[in-house]
This record gives sequence, C-alpha cells and structure tokens, in this order.
Amino acid sequence: MREMTENGDLLPLIDELRSARVLCIGDVMLDHYVYGQVERVSPEAPIPVLNIEREQKSLGGAGNVLRNLTALGVQAAFVSVVGNADAGREIGRLLEAQEGVEVHLLVQPARPTTVKARYVAANQQLLRTDRETAAPLNPFIRDDLLRLARELVAGYTAVVVSDYAKGVLTEGVALEIIRAAHEAGARVVVDPKGGDPIRYRGASLLKPNRRELAQATGMPVVTEDQIVQAARALIERCDFGAVLASLGQAGMMLVEGDGAVHSQRAQVREVYDVSGAGDTVVAVMAAALGAGISPADGARLANIAAGIVVGKVGTAVVYPTELAAWIDGSDRSGAAKVVSRAQALDQAERWRRQGLRVGFTNGCFDLLHPGHVSLLRQAKAACDRLVVGLNSDMSATRLKGPTRPIQTEMARAAVLASLAAVDLIVIFDEDTPLDLIRALCPALLVKGADYRIEDVVGADLVRAAGGEVMLAEVMPGYSTSATIARLARTA
Repeated sequence: MREMTENGDLLPLIDELRSARVLCIGDVMLDHYVYGQVERVSPEAPIPVLNIEREQKSLGGAGNVLRNLTALGVQAAFVSVVGNADAGREIGRLLEAQEGVEVHLLVQPARPTTVKARYVAANQQLLRTDRETAAPLNPFIRDDLLRLARELVAGYTAVVVSDYAKGVLTEGVALEIIRAAHEAGARVVVDPKGGDPIRYRGASLLKPNRRELAQATGMPVVTEDQIVQAARALIERCDFGAVLASLGQAGMMLVEGDGAVHSQRAQVREVYDVSGAGDTVVAVMAAALGAGISPADGARLANIAAGIVVGKVGTAVVYPTELAAWIDGSDRSGAAKVVSRAQALDQAERWRRQGLRVGFTNGCFDLLHPGHVSLLRQAKAACDRLVVGLNSDMSATRLKGPTRPIQTEMARAAVLASLAAVDLIVIFDEDTPLDLIRALCPALLVKGADYRIEDVVGADLVRAAGGEVMLAEVMPGYSTSATIARLARTA
C-alpha cells in the first residue's frame, strides 16, 4: 500500500479532463435555500423565527454532478425525470442555463419532483424539509429513458450513474445503462445509494462512503485493512473495475480490480460545508476515466477537488484553475484572485450566503497610481468583499486608443491582485461591465466622483435590486494619461 502525497505531476492532467465526454444519468433534485436572520423566539412555540431576506435555488443530486462536470470544462449530456409542477419547470430552467450541455429532461405527470429546502441563519441550518418520492418510473417513461441512454452513450467516453434512491434508477434501470455503456466502450462511474450493489454489476468504478460500503458487504470497515477487504469482496461479487471509498476526514481509499490499493489523506484546509462533496468526486472521476487518465491519478485529483469544495458554503463546484492553484500553491497568492466570470458569480453567491456585502468597481487600471489605490480602498471600506472588473486588452484599446494599454491585462491583473483591498478580479472583453454587473448583482457599485450617478454604467440595475451606488472621492493630480504624457515629454 502506498500513500499519494506528491501532486505536481497532476498539473498536466487537469487540461486533459476537458477531453472527456460524459453522459450523466440519475436522480435530479432542486436545492432550495432560504436565508435570513433570527432575532427572536416565536411566542407560539419555543422555536426561532426566521426573518427571510433572500432565497436561492440550484441543481442538486445528479444535477450537482452535472454542474461540476461543466465547471471542469467537460462536454456533457444529462438525462433525468421530473414532474410537471413548478419545481420540475425550475429544474428545467436551471439545466438550460448550463452552457454546452445536451439536456434530455423527461416529464412524468403527477410525479413529485424532489425538493430539499434548507432554512439558514448565520451560516447555520435551522431546518431542512424534503418533498420527494422513491416510486419507480412508470413503464413508458422508463422505456423512454433507457432508449435515450442507448442512443446517447455511443457519443460519450464515460457515464455517471448518480443514484439518490428517488426512483429513476430502480427496477433494473441502472444495470441496463451500465450494459449499454459497456457495449459502447464507455467507462461507468456509479454513486450508489444503499441496497444491494449487484444492481450496478460491471461498473468501472463504484464510489461508496464508509457506511454504504459496510451496508453493501455486511463487513466491518473501521481499519484500512477492513476497508480493503470489503472493497475486494465487492469487486469480486459485482465485477467492478475498482472501488473508491470516501472516508470523510480520513480521506479516500482506491482499491482496483488488479489488487492495487492507493490510500490518500484528505486534502482539506478548512471545512465549511460537506454537502455535495461526493458529487464533485464522482464528476472528477468520470472526467478522468473518460479522458483516459488512470483511476489512481483520477482519485488523486478527486481528493484535491473534494478538499476545495468542502471549503465552500453550500453545494459548490470546482474549476480547473482552482485545482491547478491548489497543486502549485498559488491559491495562497494573489494569482488566485484572478478568476473567470463563472467563478466570480459562484464566489459572490457564497459570500452572500455568509451574509457578506459584495461590492464592485471597474476600470482599465493601466499604470496603477495612488488615485486608483485610493478609490479601491474607499470601495473596500464600504463593503465586505470587493470584485474588480478589469477591461481586457482589446476592450482597453477600443476605449483608450491604439497605443493603450501600456501593460497587458495579466500584468494589470497581477498588480491589482497584490492589493489587500481587492478580493476578486474578472477580466471582461465588452466595452462596458454592464453584463458583468447584471450577472454579479453587487450590493454596492463604486465609481469615482468625477462621474455623475446617472452616468455610472449599471447604476440603474444595482439600485433597482436594492443596492447602493457610491461615488468615491477622487485624488487630484493623478491619471494614467497624464503620466504617459510626462514620460513622452522627458523621453
């Protein structure tokens, strides 16, 4: 048995994940978060009264696996079943928002769509309510789902079977999907949910947690040797290619069909929320196997991804840049502040869940000077987290002329990232940050006092959403254009 600790060799594999094509099939659900404050106890009963401030809905279950696949840049298709009420339609809208995904959402009338509602105050869940069914699909929907699976699988290198025991994969459906995948030459990763694992017979990889491994085998799983023996028993009985046992704070253990065992400690710095971490592991493993990466290396990447995602609040995803930053150590440097638009939106939502006020400002920030620093400090003083929209090189040239910018977008971003006042930087190509502001929904929008509020791009959007527009004091005597002119005169 060997322990995997050196991860530098994984860096080139991160880009390879994007070459995978993954078909995700399973139980989709709607995660509904209700956030507020508790300031009193109900006079009717000894329970807290939650004053609701905002609500958020996101994809859960197999839908969260899909979110992780798209975050990794994997080309994906999705197949599931919902009812025809509001929750099912909301899931449909959320799936449509996933870029580049081929969605096949079957509708079974009168079937309850699984909804998990969580009521949260001060980052603590007060209550969770579940609305769901575990009833099998009706025969017509079952036949449609299997027909779709058989038609689609030929175009994909890996298949995820995401079983949350809500009825989509019962009565032999999972086994039929696995058989179809084998015939098409695709690898299959299964996230099981109790019961007899023989219904997943032939899967390339099964990912049980410690409790599920014990239930599946009836064997003790306290020590490492016991876990290995239980995993080998599963592999022999169900013809699995490998078993990846999630062990919580103890990490993971991969047992392969050829007898190889790989143990790894959890790669965790801070734990905020473990919900959805299993979905992240399944997505990374499916992408790895679909890209031709070995199960051992895939498990190492998945372990790192799990360590990242549990450091986020709520069901979250992991991006390739985050994996790379964790491995090379740059997540602890300013470089980690420069993120994609999708990452910025995810991070802003997590901050809001923590009750933090998100601010936004933008500019070219070419040849950063004391006036820029003063504006950024004032902006950060008025919010908890500050996001800076940075004009790309093309955008800056259109705005400032063919001789600008003086510094490249990455050089400008690196300088901004070194400032404590700046929490995130998003580079945008448009002439204005209007689309970014609309998507980000900041509570605070900041520009210099040389603007009028009615001329600030996005001011109307922020105000309409209940936010604030602030005009920061301008430090006289500083501008990039003036600095360039002085340099030209002295040249």
